[in-house]
Amino acid sequence: MKRTMLLAAYDAVESLASLSSRVESRFRSDKKRTLKSAPVVGHNGFRYRVHSDWGIPDEPSRYPVKDCHEMVVDSLGRIVLLTNHQKNNILIYNADGQIVDSWTLGFRSAHGLSLIHEQGRDVLFICDYRSQSVVKTDMNGNILMRLPTAGELGIYEEPYKYLPTGTAIASNGDIYVADGYGASFVIQFDRHGDYIRHFGGRGKKPEHINQAHGIAIDGRSGVETVLVSSRENTCFKRYSLTGEYLSSIELHGAYVCRPVVHEENIYAGVCWSGKLFRPNSGFVTILDKSDRVVSNPGGSEPFYENGKLKSIRQHGSLFKHCHDVCLDAAGNIYVCQWNAQGAYPIKLERLSES
Repeated sequence: MKRTMLLAAYDAVESLASLSSRVESRFRSDKKRTLKSAPVVGHNGFRYRVHSDWGIPDEPSRYPVKDCHEMVVDSLGRIVLLTNHQKNNILIYNADGQIVDSWTLGFRSAHGLSLIHEQGRDVLFICDYRSQSVVKTDMNGNILMRLPTAGELGIYEEPYKYLPTGTAIASNGDIYVADGYGASFVIQFDRHGDYIRHFGGRGKKPEHINQAHGIAIDGRSGVETVLVSSRENTCFKRYSLTGEYLSSIELHGAYVCRPVVHEENIYAGVCWSGKLFRPNSGFVTILDKSDRVVSNPGGSEPFYENGKLKSIRQHGSLFKHCHDVCLDAAGNIYVCQWNAQGAYPIKLERLSES
């Protein structure tokens, strides 16, 4: 009963946010937007031309989406999108924005998507918080492994509070699961799915996480660390691979989703800005190798005063609720959104700076 009430609470948040959003149709049978009329967004050498129609299929009824939650790029350069539409949890795009494959696991709350390359092939890790599922699949949707739940492991006093939302995989194969909609712990498994430890959890101390919504492995320094979004605190929190708290990256005003590490930078979708659950207030944020915000496509220009980031928020109305990003080899960003009237991914084409 308690778990049902918790899920109902998240459903209520989604319903209220949907009612507050403007009703609009993003379905179009052709893609007529010209490059000349496309807006340019971003700051400080990270500027992008917006391709709003990039991900809209010619037959939207064949590939419906509800919310688009996370995205990755596979070894073939294809963009893999996770949705919570039971007809197609996975849509796979080529670089031109054409859907080349789709399949489903029948998940109603598919939320987290990670990809690794092992033994000569790509594999996916998919989270569905409603069913408390974290599964490893091949690129055709065949389940290769299912991780045990917190209840099965006996590590939660209240097992219903386990609602996993994302995964990250270290180079040694260890799997880190972010319990973002539940008790906000990070649960660590080895490559075989055997439990190692859990850390974080809700609270007011620096080592605590309040809504561990997204997670990534950050190896930019040469030493891998675990980077977790503490979304209610508008920050990322950094831990060692064994769960020791190291530091926080403050993102004042930005209720940020999963950190995505690409080359020297961190990229992330911002679901809300200015105020938690403020409707249609999302954008994309980009951090440099020193973990300073350098650009906010769709948001305000970042500004630091006495070493502290001033509040950042949406600027314009390009996005509604950015939920995740992924990047291709050319540095182009693909953005997917939650609660955006079934919107398909948007491409931000990286512009060269003269």
